[in-house]
Amino acid sequence: MNQETHSREGTKPLPSGSGEATLALDDVTVRYGDRAAVDGIGLDVADHEIVSVLGPSGSGKSTLLRAVAGLQPVAGGRVLLGGRDLAGVPAHRRGVGLMFQDQQLFPHRDVGGNVAFGLRMHGASRAAARERVAELLELVGLPGAQRRAVGALSGGEQQRVALARALAPSPQLLMLDEPLGQLDRSLRERLVVELRQLFGRLGTTVLAVTHDQGEAFALADRVVVMREGRVAQTGTPVEVWERPADEFVARFLGFANVVRGTVHGAVADTPWGKVGVSGARAGGGAAAGAGERSLLVRPAGVRVLPAGSGLDCEVVGRTFRGEQVLLTLRPERGPSLESSVALRGSPEVGDRVGVGFEASEVVVLGD
Repeated sequence: MNQETHSREGTKPLPSGSGEATLALDDVTVRYGDRAAVDGIGLDVADHEIVSVLGPSGSGKSTLLRAVAGLQPVAGGRVLLGGRDLAGVPAHRRGVGLMFQDQQLFPHRDVGGNVAFGLRMHGASRAAARERVAELLELVGLPGAQRRAVGALSGGEQQRVALARALAPSPQLLMLDEPLGQLDRSLRERLVVELRQLFGRLGTTVLAVTHDQGEAFALADRVVVMREGRVAQTGTPVEVWERPADEFVARFLGFANVVRGTVHGAVADTPWGKVGVSGARAGGGAAAGAGERSLLVRPAGVRVLPAGSGLDCEVVGRTFRGEQVLLTLRPERGPSLESSVALRGSPEVGDRVGVGFEASEVVVLGD
């Protein structure tokens, strides 16, 4: 995953609680029968802010989006847009742009007609609509496709048309559910950068749901991780990536080196032996105090040494990642370890190596 965060063109990313909130969720609950799919969530999205909601299947992230859109009734709490309580306001009068995974294109309209639909509904002239449609189709990689029938498009092409249609009226709040999910990786990576630039130029406020962590971290000013209908952690991409709140968030982000250990000053006793924690960072509000704690050791902090040094391990897996290789190691004691090493000179499967731990790459997690 590319962890670089990009500043939006013409805007400065706003942290939670700064600036005027375009969207405010006040103790919002959504129920399916007796089950709370969204359970008392409070969340503000500031004006011009891009917020990405991440979480495993069933965590409530898409339900949250549908509740804001007015497509799912709210059992408790309030949804406010620009300070206006949306209770009882139908979806088509909420002033939000919507793009969901199933596209919902009009089959009887061509591509240009689909993209221009919202513009015409808002009173745009034919000339202005034509210009805007051409601009957006260029952005999403379908230049000159105005006259194509939507039924003749591939699934990925239909998703791009749906994205262009959602962007067309420059809504007060743009909501995206897996917006780039059906596109190939190279196009997704290009569009994420271009979308940030476009949202910055337009001053668009965005609430996006995605399962793709790389997409969320590259697109968003702020990331919200959900678990079982509640917010597990919220923060900037750098904050969430560097300091996961707890073991759930760490493992959801793909970190495997998580164990319980007992912290004594500058070291912790772990199943792998003693691990330095003098440089450990506390994650998500956790205090790096003494006692039994959950510890994350980043793959970059698992140093591969010559055999006979440190913790004895066997290389049992090797995953190519460009200039880096992710090694899966079976240690003489404790659970498996992952180590990120340079491609050149990296050990092969079956090799014996030693392992040491870099204290600066240790995170003390919340419980």
